[in-house]
Amino acid sequence: MQDADDHNIPLLDEIIYPDVEPGIINRALIESCYLEDAHRGEERRLHQLEPIVLENIKSIRIENKNILRIDHLWILPNLTKLCLNFNKIEVIEHLEMLTALKELNLSFNLIEKIENLDTLVNLESLSLYSNKITKIENLESLEKLVILSIGNNLIISVEGIERFRFMKNLKVLNLEGNPIAESSEFSLSLYVITLLPNLNYYEYNFIKQETREKANTIFFRELREIENFQEKEIQARETQERELAEAERLASSFVDHLDGSQLFHSFWRDDADGRVLMMVGQQAQELAEEYEKDVFELTQEIYKLGLKRFVERDEEIKDFMNNLLDGQKDLQTSGQKEIEEFIVYKDKIFDEARVTLRMLEQNVMHGDDEDSLENLKLSDIMDKLNVHFEDALNDMWLVLMSQELHLHETIEESTTNFHRKISDMMSKFLEQSQAFFVQLREISVHFSENMTEIVTRFISTKLAMQDFEDVPPELRACMDDRDAVLSLIAGMKDAHTFRIDEREDRMTTRSKEFIDNMISKLSNEEVKRHRAKLLEINSFIEMMTEDMASLPHDIREELIAEEYGV
Repeated sequence: MQDADDHNIPLLDEIIYPDVEPGIINRALIESCYLEDAHRGEERRLHQLEPIVLENIKSIRIENKNILRIDHLWILPNLTKLCLNFNKIEVIEHLEMLTALKELNLSFNLIEKIENLDTLVNLESLSLYSNKITKIENLESLEKLVILSIGNNLIISVEGIERFRFMKNLKVLNLEGNPIAESSEFSLSLYVITLLPNLNYYEYNFIKQETREKANTIFFRELREIENFQEKEIQARETQERELAEAERLASSFVDHLDGSQLFHSFWRDDADGRVLMMVGQQAQELAEEYEKDVFELTQEIYKLGLKRFVERDEEIKDFMNNLLDGQKDLQTSGQKEIEEFIVYKDKIFDEARVTLRMLEQNVMHGDDEDSLENLKLSDIMDKLNVHFEDALNDMWLVLMSQELHLHETIEESTTNFHRKISDMMSKFLEQSQAFFVQLREISVHFSENMTEIVTRFISTKLAMQDFEDVPPELRACMDDRDAVLSLIAGMKDAHTFRIDEREDRMTTRSKEFIDNMISKLSNEEVKRHRAKLLEINSFIEMMTEDMASLPHDIREELIAEEYGV
């Protein structure tokens, strides 16, 4: 016989929180859950004989374990998917080291605050569904987030939703089941749709264009107010982006610090020999001034060439990026059309399914045999509707995936061609700039030769007159040693030539790094975009599948409510 107190335990708690000793996550639990989730039967028994390589674990589910605290997950540095739902976790903590994490599920816990997620910069899917969260906060740093669910919490204010405007990759959002969604005078869904133009799904329903237009009409004042409030922040971000772009422009031209006499001044920075030689007098100073003028004129030519070629490359880059965006927009438009057409079909088939299911459920509720002729016919109709719906859903998935894969392959091919073209443009720039560097080296040699003549004449005159009073002490040691003088001049020439070679090598190295980094960035961004799109498509398919699967239950609940007036 059960104790009377047992009847006071909520049924949901009995299901979600089974009779397990409360605790924290430790290594033993991690290994146990990994074996439980990843290996079954004989495979599991055999695997237990081998040590678990924690660094190789990419996914783990620690569910229904009555966990109170998160801990020890730092031993899984390469984890990309973590499920901690159906526990008693109160605080989000000790996840900082899991920087590779892409999916995090903390649903059905006792979390009161969104926090300690800043380092999870690769997170694409986050579920905090059914917790005790009261405020939307600390999510803006998750710039790669595609799917976010914080429904069925205790959120009472729309404050914080406007920060999602800076999360450009967010496509799927659920806030329903919170107190802010219960007002009959305020449509949270339309408010969210107005604020977040990049959002494609709200509460797992595709956002139709007509719904978006309706939302913008209702909440245009609120949107304007938020835009005005965020204007300074947006301007600050734009200013920072412009400054970074200008710095990148100069760096990408590879002629930064060549707009003045910076290269010439660098010749003398570590040139002790040259500084000694410049002490011989006015002739050396005048020769150095001519030297600076000649170097400046050539560096100006390199500088102007760099900016000119940069503009040409920048135009090529802009054209390429615009073509990419156009392709992505075309795909988005095409995909949206496919989805909207499917939703029209879905509504139609769901109407038929609802009628069929209501008749079937009513017959069963009124005592009809499930195997009666009428019920069998109804079941057959429902089976055919399910098959048609599944076929249509699969057809749409194939269309969306085909479109996306075609775009992905096109972008990859375009990136390869773009890489080749930019590399060719860069090679031509380097060839042209190298001609100027050859001239710089020739000028340096010519200066050294002239300095040899000036210094030799200076020393010869002083020796002939035995007048050493105004000879710098550093030169007196060389007065009787011509080889020492020549060594000073050779050291000066080598120092200057080294700076010229160094600057040319820097230009060559940086140009190669620029191309490699740009192509790598383009490729990585495309991989992220492609992954996010696949995630979005598959998420929509799952939503549709779940909607159809839950329809019988929904109809049954409706009929029970009607029957018993609940």
